Parts: sequence; structure tokens; C-alpha cells
Amino acid sequence: MGVLAVLFSNTINSLENALKTSNIQQKVISNNIANADTPGYKAKKVSFQNVLSSEMDSMKATRTDQRHYEFTNASSAGAVIKNKNSSYHPNGNSVDIDQEMSDLAKNQIQYNALVDRLNGKFKSLQTVLTGGR
Repeated sequence: MGVLAVLFSNTINSLENALKTSNIQQKVISNNIANADTPGYKAKKVSFQNVLSSEMDSMKATRTDQRHYEFTNASSAGAVIKNKNSSYHPNGNSVDIDQEMSDLAKNQIQYNALVDRLNGKFKSLQTVLTGGR
């Protein structure tokens, strides 16, 4: 395997997908914060477990030994789901602003870490292409 093949490994694709995920979470959290005072608004959350389950359902797997775990199918919906928790406010709104702000900060830290890692990958690529100069 050549040097460029290693640099263009799945790592960059994985980091790109993680950044997309973080971007979706940012939009959902921001929307919840923007609607914190909207009567009847139900906070939304991002759940990629549903997407993972859906992808796993599409995989074909054969149990080759009785001691192996069985493969089960669990149906799922989309990535963004409505939070059906009880209302936090008398107006029927379910946004917990403290939780949303905490989630926002956590997501921002994760996003920044992903960007730093992606920048490191591109710097490595630049070093290889320029011969270390």
C-alpha cells in the first residue's frame, strides 16, 4: 500500500461524517434553544442509534456456529426524532434550556476536536506532497 493510499484512508471520510453529525446536532440544539419560549414546542434530539440499527438491518449476516450471537432486526425511523418527554413549562414547552446549553457546549468541543484532527490529516498530506519542506 502506497503512502497516498494510507493518507486517503477512511479516516478522512470518518472525520467528515463525524463533522456532518456534529453539524446536524448543532442545528437541532440551536432550534430547541430558539424555541425555548414557544408555547407547545416539543424539544427535539438527534438519535443516530436509529440510523445505526437501520444500517445493521440492511446487512446480511449468517450465523455459522450455534455459539455465536443471533442477528436480530429492529426497525427504526430517521435520525432526528421528537422528544416526547413531559413539559417543563406551563405553556406545554419541553425545552430544558440548561440541558440544551450543556449539549451545545459539548457538541462545540467535539466539533472543534474533529476539525483539529482533520487539519492534522491535511497537514500530513501537505508534508508528504511537499517532500517535508
